Amino acid sequence: MTVPAEVRAFQPHPWFRGRHRMTVYGWAGRRTFPALPEADLRLFTLSPVTTVMARCHWQPDRAACPTVLLLHGLEGSSDARYMKGIADKAYRRGFNALRLNQRNCGETDHLSEGLYHSGLAEDPRGVIRELIEHDGLRSLAVAGYSLGGNVALRLAGEDGADAPPELKAVCAVSPPIELGVCMDLMEHPSNRLYEWHFMLDLRRRMRVKARLYPHLYDVSGLRGLWSVRGFDDRYTAPHHGFRDAADYYQRASAMRVVDRIRIPTLVITSRDDPFIAVEPFSDPQLTNNPFVSVMMTDHGGHCGFIERPSGDYDGYWAEQTVVDFIAEHVGIARQ
Repeated sequence: MTVPAEVRAFQPHPWFRGRHRMTVYGWAGRRTFPALPEADLRLFTLSPVTTVMARCHWQPDRAACPTVLLLHGLEGSSDARYMKGIADKAYRRGFNALRLNQRNCGETDHLSEGLYHSGLAEDPRGVIRELIEHDGLRSLAVAGYSLGGNVALRLAGEDGADAPPELKAVCAVSPPIELGVCMDLMEHPSNRLYEWHFMLDLRRRMRVKARLYPHLYDVSGLRGLWSVRGFDDRYTAPHHGFRDAADYYQRASAMRVVDRIRIPTLVITSRDDPFIAVEPFSDPQLTNNPFVSVMMTDHGGHCGFIERPSGDYDGYWAEQTVVDFIAEHVGIARQ
């Protein structure tokens, strides 16, 4: 599938060239969204032990408007800057925008017994089902960043030709489509700060889960656990029925199912991403699928993709490109 001709090539801001500058600023740069209205909180009960929460920005007539469901990355939340950034751009284009917290994220640990993981497509699938059956929505799209991008691609690939007709498009920004290879990069000494940051949050989460569900989680020895791979080996993999971290990375990676995607899908990645391997994005399973478009830039870091701002445009190119792509496939005219 070709990228829409009107999608403009990325022109990286010269101040932020370099994988670490763009990555760090994309995560931590100060941003405000005065045009984004106050969100309604919505709980989606997916099973007797699993409830997830979304922050929803509804248009006045929600059923008449397309909807984008947004998925955040590892230890992110609905309040991540990129989540608000896409929601802001989408809302101003006439979309309903739902910023979904994955299980336990965004201070929702008490809502679900279980943990989330990089391939857990069943949660957004349940949310989409409720939006179609309960809310009567007829035009939806999913956009995910980082881990959320892998989840979005898993969703599209697992459903394949059986995806609901209401799901019109999927987008993934900086997705770790081969988790094992990406974890190898995460463990490189130059990326130690990122891993340390993730582990602070993961360790805190497990302490909270152990207080809430002491019969399910044992945190003895957690003090000495400082690698994401070690965390996945001890908690994520066994909790979800994987043999170990290696088995989890192999089976949960989007590469296992991308050849089955049958709805318009856009994947954005960068050659200078510090911990997303670029080689898998040239795999024929991905490139030979006519439903999938891959945009690979030279610069952008991890979930950065920052240009010079201009007028009302804030310079966050990936966010704008995602909204443009989805808008084309739900029939909204380009601004």
